[in-house]
Amino acid sequence: VVLTPAGKGMGGAIGKAEEIVEGLGDDGYLLQQFNNPDNPKIHRLTTGPEIWNDTEGKVDILVGGVGTGGTLTGCGQYLKPLNPSIQLVAVEPVESAVLSGGKPGPHKIQGIGAGFIPGNADTSLFDEVIQVSGEESMEMARTMATKEGIFCGISSGAAVKAALTLGAREENKGKRIVVVIPSFGERYLSTALFQNLWDEAAALKPE
Repeated sequence: VVLTPAGKGMGGAIGKAEEIVEGLGDDGYLLQQFNNPDNPKIHRLTTGPEIWNDTEGKVDILVGGVGTGGTLTGCGQYLKPLNPSIQLVAVEPVESAVLSGGKPGPHKIQGIGAGFIPGNADTSLFDEVIQVSGEESMEMARTMATKEGIFCGISSGAAVKAALTLGAREENKGKRIVVVIPSFGERYLSTALFQNLWDEAAALKPE
């Protein structure tokens, strides 16, 4: 495992990976999830059809966080020809809102908001971009666990928060909103998402 400075974000990690591959010559290969066309392709072939089949073609809005851009792009490539009126809504951190034309910055929503627009993200398919803060995302992820029994990660909390924002709009009343929840909560036990539980456990005293 090679660690890179947190301040350099995902761009710094990619730069280091490219450096390592260059040094390995023919013995190295970089899959590059942000630009690999097989990324959106697999969602075009599997996730998109699954959404269409499970909703019996009745889906009005699809919401998903943008990390590599593969999920939302691939699904959109499959779903939009079948339903041109479907809305694709991308979710990004308010602290690093590059899809909205803002500047990259540090944030707490692991898995989305790479700080640049990935090659796999076909932004022409996106009808709207919603920004969600790290705190809102973590609060929603905790709510999903305690109220809905869905143990998910921070980026999933961001996506659900965005979906609820959309659902609260008058023009979306009665519409079916599908939201992609891509992360499992156990991967975040040592992060800020569950820091409150660590603090609570540390404060426990024997009776």
